[in-house]
Amino acid sequence: MTTSRRERILMVDNRRTPEAEVVVEVDGAQLAAELHGDPADPAILLLHGAGHCRLNWPDGFVRRLVGGGRYVVRYDARDAGASTVFPVGAPPYALPDLAEDAAAVIDALGLGRAHVLGMSQGAAVGQLLALGHPDRVATLTLASGTPGIPGQEQPDLPPVSDRLAAFFAQVEQDAQVEQDTQVVPDTQDAKAQQHAEAAREAAVESIVEGERPFAATSRPFDEDGVRRLAARIVDHARDLAAQSTNPYLLDAGTPWRARLGAITAPTLVLHGEEDPLFPPEHGRALAAEIPGARFLALPGTGHEVFPEHTWDTVVTAVLAHTANRDDRTRPA
Repeated sequence: MTTSRRERILMVDNRRTPEAEVVVEVDGAQLAAELHGDPADPAILLLHGAGHCRLNWPDGFVRRLVGGGRYVVRYDARDAGASTVFPVGAPPYALPDLAEDAAAVIDALGLGRAHVLGMSQGAAVGQLLALGHPDRVATLTLASGTPGIPGQEQPDLPPVSDRLAAFFAQVEQDAQVEQDTQVVPDTQDAKAQQHAEAAREAAVESIVEGERPFAATSRPFDEDGVRRLAARIVDHARDLAAQSTNPYLLDAGTPWRARLGAITAPTLVLHGEEDPLFPPEHGRALAAEIPGARFLALPGTGHEVFPEHTWDTVVTAVLAHTANRDDRTRPA
Protein backbone atom coordinates (compact mmCIF):
# COMPACT_ATOMS: atom_id res chain seq x y z
CA MET A 1 0.00 0.00 0.00
CA THR A 2 1.29 3.47 -0.81
CA THR A 3 2.19 5.87 1.94
CA SER A 4 0.20 8.74 0.42
CA ARG A 5 -3.43 9.13 1.42
CA ARG A 6 -6.32 9.84 -0.89
CA GLU A 7 -9.95 9.50 -0.06
CA ARG A 8 -13.21 10.53 -1.65
CA ILE A 9 -16.83 9.47 -1.72
CA LEU A 10 -17.56 7.66 -4.98
CA MET A 11 -21.29 7.05 -4.56
CA VAL A 12 -23.98 8.33 -2.28
CA ASP A 13 -27.54 6.98 -2.10
CA ASN A 14 -30.20 9.44 -0.92
CA ARG A 15 -27.46 11.93 -0.08
CA ARG A 16 -26.37 11.64 3.57
CA THR A 17 -29.78 10.92 5.01
CA PRO A 18 -30.59 8.23 7.59
CA GLU A 19 -29.40 4.81 6.46
CA ALA A 20 -27.67 6.13 3.34
CA GLU A 21 -25.00 3.96 1.75
CA VAL A 22 -21.72 5.31 0.43
CA VAL A 23 -18.55 3.94 -1.07
CA VAL A 24 -15.34 5.60 0.11
CA GLU A 25 -12.27 5.26 -2.07
CA VAL A 26 -9.00 5.00 -0.16
CA ASP A 27 -5.55 3.95 -1.33
CA GLY A 28 -6.01 0.70 -3.17
CA ALA A 29 -9.54 -0.09 -2.02
CA GLN A 30 -13.18 0.91 -2.00
CA LEU A 31 -14.89 0.71 1.39
CA ALA A 32 -18.66 0.27 1.60
CA ALA A 33 -20.29 2.18 4.44
CA GLU A 34 -23.70 2.88 5.94
CA LEU A 35 -24.66 6.18 7.54
CA HIS A 36 -27.38 6.19 10.20
CA GLY A 37 -28.99 9.18 11.86
CA ASP A 38 -28.65 12.94 11.62
CA PRO A 39 -25.29 14.13 10.23
CA ALA A 40 -25.50 17.10 12.59
CA ASP A 41 -25.23 14.77 15.61
CA PRO A 42 -21.93 13.59 17.11
CA ALA A 43 -20.51 10.83 14.92
CA ILE A 44 -19.64 7.33 16.13
CA LEU A 45 -17.42 5.27 13.83
CA LEU A 46 -17.76 1.50 14.30
CA LEU A 47 -14.75 -0.74 13.57
CA HIS A 48 -15.63 -4.43 13.28
CA GLY A 49 -13.44 -7.42 14.12
CA ALA A 50 -11.52 -9.89 11.96
CA GLY A 51 -13.74 -12.16 9.89
CA HIS A 52 -16.70 -9.88 10.50
CA CYS A 53 -18.31 -7.14 8.43
CA ARG A 54 -20.40 -4.07 9.17
CA LEU A 55 -23.54 -6.20 9.57
CA ASN A 56 -22.08 -7.77 12.70
CA TRP A 57 -22.92 -4.53 14.50
CA PRO A 58 -26.53 -5.32 15.49
CA ASP A 59 -29.15 -3.21 13.76
CA GLY A 60 -30.99 -2.72 17.04
CA PHE A 61 -27.81 -1.55 18.75
CA VAL A 62 -27.21 0.99 15.98
CA ARG A 63 -30.81 2.21 16.29
CA ARG A 64 -30.36 2.69 20.02
CA LEU A 65 -27.29 4.87 19.43
CA VAL A 66 -29.13 6.88 16.79
CA GLY A 67 -32.07 7.26 19.17
CA GLY A 68 -29.60 8.67 21.70
CA GLY A 69 -28.65 11.46 19.32
CA ARG A 70 -25.65 9.95 17.56
CA TYR A 71 -24.74 9.77 13.88
CA VAL A 72 -23.51 6.21 13.36
CA VAL A 73 -21.13 5.12 10.61
CA ARG A 74 -20.49 1.42 10.11
CA TYR A 75 -18.36 0.21 7.21
CA ASP A 76 -16.83 -2.91 5.75
CA ALA A 77 -13.07 -3.04 6.11
CA ARG A 78 -10.87 -4.39 3.34
CA ASP A 79 -11.72 -8.03 2.54
CA ALA A 80 -15.06 -7.70 4.32
CA GLY A 81 -18.64 -7.47 3.13
CA ALA A 82 -19.11 -5.30 0.05
CA SER A 83 -15.67 -3.66 0.17
CA THR A 84 -12.69 -4.48 -2.03
CA VAL A 85 -11.43 -8.03 -1.64
CA PHE A 86 -7.99 -9.43 -2.37
CA PRO A 87 -6.68 -12.89 -3.29
CA VAL A 88 -7.30 -15.39 -0.50
CA GLY A 89 -4.12 -15.91 1.46
CA ALA A 90 -2.34 -12.85 0.07
CA PRO A 91 -3.67 -9.59 1.51
CA PRO A 92 -1.44 -6.74 0.20
CA TYR A 93 -1.91 -4.60 3.28
CA ALA A 94 -1.10 -4.66 7.00
CA LEU A 95 -2.99 -3.97 10.21
CA PRO A 96 -1.76 -0.35 10.45
CA ASP A 97 -3.26 0.26 7.01
CA LEU A 98 -6.70 -0.42 8.50
CA ALA A 99 -6.14 2.46 10.90
CA GLU A 100 -5.21 4.66 7.94
CA ASP A 101 -8.43 3.55 6.26
CA ALA A 102 -10.44 4.58 9.32
CA ALA A 103 -8.85 8.02 9.26
CA ALA A 104 -9.62 8.24 5.55
CA VAL A 105 -13.28 7.40 6.15
CA ILE A 106 -13.49 10.14 8.79
CA ASP A 107 -11.97 12.62 6.33
CA ALA A 108 -14.04 11.54 3.32
CA LEU A 109 -17.28 11.92 5.25
CA GLY A 110 -16.25 15.31 6.54
CA LEU A 111 -16.55 14.28 10.17
CA GLY A 112 -13.50 16.16 11.39
CA ARG A 113 -13.27 14.02 14.52
CA ALA A 114 -15.30 10.95 15.45
CA HIS A 115 -16.07 8.89 18.50
CA VAL A 116 -14.41 5.58 17.64
CA LEU A 117 -15.76 2.24 18.84
CA GLY A 118 -13.75 -0.85 17.89
CA MET A 119 -14.36 -4.50 18.69
CA SER A 120 -11.65 -7.21 18.85
CA GLN A 121 -9.37 -6.55 15.86
CA GLY A 122 -11.30 -3.30 15.55
CA ALA A 123 -10.10 -2.46 19.06
CA ALA A 124 -6.52 -2.92 17.86
CA VAL A 125 -7.25 -0.66 14.89
CA GLY A 126 -8.76 1.86 17.29
CA GLN A 127 -5.59 1.89 19.37
CA LEU A 128 -3.48 2.52 16.27
CA LEU A 129 -5.85 5.22 15.05
CA ALA A 130 -5.74 7.03 18.39
CA LEU A 131 -1.93 6.84 18.41
CA GLY A 132 -1.40 7.81 14.79
CA HIS A 133 -4.24 10.29 14.31
CA PRO A 134 -5.19 11.74 17.70
CA ASP A 135 -6.78 14.71 15.93
CA ARG A 136 -9.36 12.38 14.35
CA VAL A 137 -10.46 10.69 17.59
CA ALA A 138 -12.80 12.54 19.92
CA THR A 139 -13.22 9.55 22.24
CA LEU A 140 -12.19 5.91 22.08
CA THR A 141 -14.24 2.87 23.10
CA LEU A 142 -12.46 -0.48 22.96
CA ALA A 143 -14.46 -3.70 23.24
CA SER A 144 -13.10 -7.24 23.61
CA GLY A 145 -9.57 -5.97 23.06
CA THR A 146 -6.07 -6.54 24.35
CA PRO A 147 -3.14 -4.16 24.84
CA GLY A 148 -0.94 -4.06 21.76
CA ILE A 149 -0.61 -6.69 19.04
CA PRO A 150 -3.14 -9.47 19.64
CA GLY A 151 -1.42 -12.70 20.54
CA GLN A 152 2.09 -11.22 20.54
CA GLU A 153 2.45 -8.63 23.30
CA GLN A 154 0.64 -10.33 26.17
CA PRO A 155 2.93 -12.95 27.77
CA ASP A 156 1.81 -11.61 31.14
CA LEU A 157 -1.88 -12.18 30.40
CA PRO A 158 -3.99 -15.37 30.34
CA PRO A 159 -4.12 -17.39 27.10
CA VAL A 160 -7.26 -18.44 25.26
CA SER A 161 -9.54 -20.85 27.08
CA ASP A 162 -9.01 -24.59 26.68
CA ARG A 163 -12.38 -24.88 24.96
CA LEU A 164 -11.49 -22.27 22.37
CA ALA A 165 -8.02 -23.73 21.86
CA ALA A 166 -9.63 -27.09 21.10
CA PHE A 167 -11.98 -25.40 18.64
CA PHE A 168 -9.05 -23.75 16.83
CA ALA A 169 -7.28 -27.11 16.56
CA GLN A 170 -10.41 -28.73 15.12
CA VAL A 171 -10.85 -25.91 12.59
CA GLU A 172 -7.30 -26.40 11.38
CA GLN A 173 -7.83 -30.16 11.06
CA ASP A 174 -11.14 -29.73 9.22
CA ALA A 175 -9.57 -27.24 6.82
CA GLN A 176 -6.90 -29.75 5.88
CA VAL A 177 -9.49 -32.48 5.32
CA GLU A 178 -11.56 -30.13 3.14
CA GLN A 179 -8.50 -29.23 1.08
CA ASP A 180 -7.67 -32.90 0.53
CA THR A 181 -11.21 -33.84 -0.50
CA GLN A 182 -12.31 -30.94 -2.69
CA VAL A 183 -14.98 -31.86 -5.24
CA VAL A 184 -15.33 -30.07 -8.57
CA PRO A 185 -18.96 -28.92 -8.85
CA ASP A 186 -21.11 -30.18 -11.71
CA THR A 187 -21.57 -27.57 -14.43
CA GLN A 188 -25.08 -28.60 -15.41
CA ASP A 189 -27.53 -25.81 -14.54
CA ALA A 190 -29.76 -27.75 -12.16
CA LYS A 191 -26.90 -29.41 -10.35
CA ALA A 192 -24.93 -26.18 -10.27
CA GLN A 193 -27.90 -24.48 -8.61
CA GLN A 194 -28.15 -27.27 -6.07
CA HIS A 195 -24.45 -26.98 -5.39
CA ALA A 196 -24.77 -23.20 -4.90
CA GLU A 197 -27.65 -23.62 -2.48
CA ALA A 198 -25.79 -26.32 -0.57
CA ALA A 199 -22.67 -24.13 -0.45
CA ARG A 200 -24.68 -21.21 0.91
CA GLU A 201 -26.25 -23.38 3.60
CA ALA A 202 -22.83 -24.73 4.51
CA ALA A 203 -21.43 -21.20 4.74
CA VAL A 204 -24.25 -20.12 7.03
CA GLU A 205 -23.72 -23.19 9.21
CA SER A 206 -19.99 -22.53 9.35
CA ILE A 207 -20.57 -18.98 10.63
CA VAL A 208 -23.04 -20.19 13.26
CA GLU A 209 -20.67 -22.86 14.55
CA GLY A 210 -17.77 -20.43 14.33
CA GLU A 211 -19.53 -17.96 16.62
CA ARG A 212 -20.72 -20.55 19.14
CA PRO A 213 -17.40 -21.14 21.00
CA PHE A 214 -16.87 -17.40 21.45
CA ALA A 215 -20.18 -16.90 23.23
CA ALA A 216 -20.69 -16.88 26.99
CA THR A 217 -21.52 -20.29 28.43
CA SER A 218 -23.69 -18.92 31.26
CA ARG A 219 -26.43 -17.90 28.82
CA PRO A 220 -28.17 -19.88 26.05
CA PHE A 221 -26.52 -19.43 22.67
CA ASP A 222 -28.89 -17.46 20.41
CA GLU A 223 -28.63 -19.90 17.51
CA ASP A 224 -31.70 -18.61 15.67
CA GLY A 225 -30.53 -15.03 15.84
CA VAL A 226 -26.99 -15.90 14.80
CA ARG A 227 -28.31 -18.02 11.93
CA ARG A 228 -30.43 -15.13 10.61
CA LEU A 229 -27.44 -12.82 10.80
CA ALA A 230 -25.18 -15.41 9.17
CA ALA A 231 -27.52 -15.65 6.18
CA ARG A 232 -27.34 -11.88 5.73
CA ILE A 233 -23.54 -11.94 6.05
CA VAL A 234 -23.21 -14.66 3.40
CA ASP A 235 -25.43 -12.76 0.98
CA HIS A 236 -23.61 -9.49 1.71
CA ALA A 237 -20.08 -10.80 1.19
CA ARG A 238 -18.28 -10.30 -2.10
CA ASP A 239 -15.88 -13.12 -1.19
CA LEU A 240 -16.58 -14.99 2.03
CA ALA A 241 -13.32 -16.95 1.76
CA ALA A 242 -11.31 -13.72 1.70
CA GLN A 243 -13.36 -12.31 4.58
CA SER A 244 -12.77 -15.37 6.75
CA THR A 245 -9.07 -15.75 5.89
CA ASN A 246 -7.17 -12.59 5.01
CA PRO A 247 -7.83 -10.50 8.16
CA TYR A 248 -6.07 -13.17 10.21
CA LEU A 249 -2.94 -13.04 8.06
CA LEU A 250 -2.09 -9.37 8.46
CA ASP A 251 1.32 -8.15 9.54
CA ALA A 252 0.62 -6.23 12.74
CA GLY A 253 3.57 -3.91 12.23
CA THR A 254 5.69 -2.43 15.01
CA PRO A 255 4.63 -3.41 18.56
CA TRP A 256 2.72 -0.59 20.22
CA ARG A 257 1.76 -1.74 23.71
CA ALA A 258 4.53 0.36 25.23
CA ARG A 259 3.06 3.44 23.52
CA LEU A 260 -0.48 3.12 24.87
CA GLY A 261 0.32 5.71 27.54
CA ALA A 262 0.48 8.29 24.74
CA ILE A 263 -3.22 7.95 23.90
CA THR A 264 -4.92 11.21 24.78
CA ALA A 265 -8.50 10.42 23.74
CA PRO A 266 -10.89 9.75 26.65
CA THR A 267 -11.15 5.97 26.63
CA LEU A 268 -13.78 3.46 27.71
CA VAL A 269 -12.89 -0.25 27.75
CA LEU A 270 -15.73 -2.78 27.56
CA HIS A 271 -15.03 -6.46 28.12
CA GLY A 272 -17.09 -9.61 28.51
CA GLU A 273 -16.59 -11.40 31.81
CA GLU A 274 -16.61 -14.73 29.93
CA ASP A 275 -14.40 -13.78 26.98
CA PRO A 276 -12.61 -17.03 25.96
CA LEU A 277 -10.23 -15.37 23.48
CA PHE A 278 -9.03 -12.48 25.60
CA PRO A 279 -9.98 -13.25 29.22
CA PRO A 280 -11.07 -10.19 31.24
CA GLU A 281 -7.53 -9.54 32.47
CA HIS A 282 -6.75 -8.34 28.92
CA GLY A 283 -9.39 -5.64 29.11
CA ARG A 284 -8.31 -4.57 32.57
CA ALA A 285 -4.66 -4.37 31.44
CA LEU A 286 -5.67 -2.34 28.39
CA ALA A 287 -7.55 0.16 30.55
CA ALA A 288 -4.67 0.35 33.01
CA GLU A 289 -2.21 1.33 30.28
CA ILE A 290 -4.27 4.16 28.76
CA PRO A 291 -4.26 7.28 30.96
CA GLY A 292 -7.63 7.89 32.58
CA ALA A 293 -9.35 4.98 30.85
CA ARG A 294 -12.46 3.53 32.45
CA PHE A 295 -13.09 -0.24 32.51
CA LEU A 296 -16.58 -1.71 32.37
CA ALA A 297 -17.15 -5.47 32.66
CA LEU A 298 -20.08 -7.06 30.83
CA PRO A 299 -21.59 -10.00 32.76
CA GLY A 300 -22.82 -13.00 30.79
CA THR A 301 -20.82 -11.96 27.74
CA GLY A 302 -18.09 -13.72 25.82
CA HIS A 303 -16.07 -12.50 22.83
CA GLU A 304 -19.24 -11.22 21.18
CA VAL A 305 -20.54 -8.09 19.51
CA PHE A 306 -22.80 -6.78 22.26
CA PRO A 307 -25.59 -9.36 22.72
CA GLU A 308 -28.96 -7.74 23.26
CA HIS A 309 -28.90 -8.27 27.02
CA THR A 310 -25.93 -5.86 27.19
CA TRP A 311 -27.53 -3.00 25.28
CA ASP A 312 -28.96 -1.14 28.27
CA THR A 313 -25.52 -1.12 29.86
CA VAL A 314 -23.43 -0.55 26.74
CA VAL A 315 -25.62 2.06 25.05
CA THR A 316 -25.94 4.04 28.28
CA ALA A 317 -22.17 3.91 28.81
CA VAL A 318 -21.31 4.84 25.21
CA LEU A 319 -23.80 7.72 25.10
CA ALA A 320 -22.44 9.07 28.38
CA HIS A 321 -18.84 8.61 27.21
CA THR A 322 -19.47 10.48 23.96
CA ALA A 323 -21.56 13.29 25.44
CA ASN A 324 -20.40 16.88 25.83
CA ARG A 325 -17.08 16.25 24.11
CA ASP A 326 -15.33 18.48 21.63
CA ASP A 327 -16.15 15.83 19.08
CA ARG A 328 -15.51 17.50 15.76
CA THR A 329 -14.73 20.58 13.80
CA ARG A 330 -16.24 19.87 10.41
CA PRO A 331 -15.06 21.44 7.20
CA ALA A 332 -17.35 24.14 5.86
